[in-house]
Amino acid sequence: MPLKPWKILESNYVRPRYRFDKVELPNGKFLEATALEFRTWACVLALTKEQQVVLVRQFRHGAQDVCWEFPGGVVEDGESPLAGVRRELSEETGYTTSKLIEVGKFYPNPALQTNLMYAYLAYDVEKTAIQQFDDAEDIEVHLVALDELIAMTKRGEFLHGLQVAVLFHALAYMNRIQ
Repeated sequence: MPLKPWKILESNYVRPRYRFDKVELPNGKFLEATALEFRTWACVLALTKEQQVVLVRQFRHGAQDVCWEFPGGVVEDGESPLAGVRRELSEETGYTTSKLIEVGKFYPNPALQTNLMYAYLAYDVEKTAIQQFDDAEDIEVHLVALDELIAMTKRGEFLHGLQVAVLFHALAYMNRIQ
């Protein structure tokens, strides 16, 4: 028997983009479900001509930790994921390129969130601009060899699950996964 979607009986917003739904399950039972209506996200594994990966480190409030990440973030309303990731790369790092390739997309957390995250791979990035942070951003930029990034991930130093998913998509695109 095919899986069926839950029937939404009522929706209530406690904040913009933060919704509680009363739903009826296919088995006839009722449930209160939460949905976070986040915007699309986009992230990029950016490689310099010397094959160095452009990484950022920034404090993440939920984890209460400084995390290694790829440049990226929220795609603004009316902006394509490609334009969003190009903007985020430049704003967060000052690096730019014309060689951006979409290598995957996925749901960050489909149990609660409505959004998609797009994964990109960029080649031949160059430092051409100054960083332009959002109000809540304080970002360090680091260049790391791709093999070192893979080793960092294996050692548990590259912990952000969404970033690991982007790494996987980029490595698969580059035929680096056996």
